[in-house]
Amino acid sequence: MAKEEITPSEWQIMEVLWECGEPLTSSEVYKRMQGNVDMSMRMVRVLMNRLNQKNVLGYIVDERDSRVYHYYVQKSREECVKEKSRKFVDSYFSGNGTNAVAAMLQSFALTDEQIKELEEILEKSRSRGTESTDIEGGFHV
Repeated sequence: MAKEEITPSEWQIMEVLWECGEPLTSSEVYKRMQGNVDMSMRMVRVLMNRLNQKNVLGYIVDERDSRVYHYYVQKSREECVKEKSRKFVDSYFSGNGTNAVAAMLQSFALTDEQIKELEEILEKSRSRGTESTDIEGGFHV
């Protein structure tokens, strides 16, 4: 189950935990989400349990009440974005990172600042040499 992708609803929960930076109970996550998403307390608990099964969240049991779990992040936002990007490239571009990046670049109008940022990323990728290639004809996204 660890290889399953994070769903959009699960991602919303992760955003709360990443932003907070410390362990939270499902009740605390629910309170922080109120007004932003239409999700019941029960659904928050179910999704946090799924994230735990996917090894994205871990938990510690409260010392005073064994029914209360404090969930903490096991994977950073960056790790999750990389996994999601890799799965996207595999699914829609047969693993070819070059085609994926080209399609993205052709889909958006970029500012000069964004182009400069991309040039810097490409230069870092070039300086890493063969370390940056995951698949022939593609690069690590």
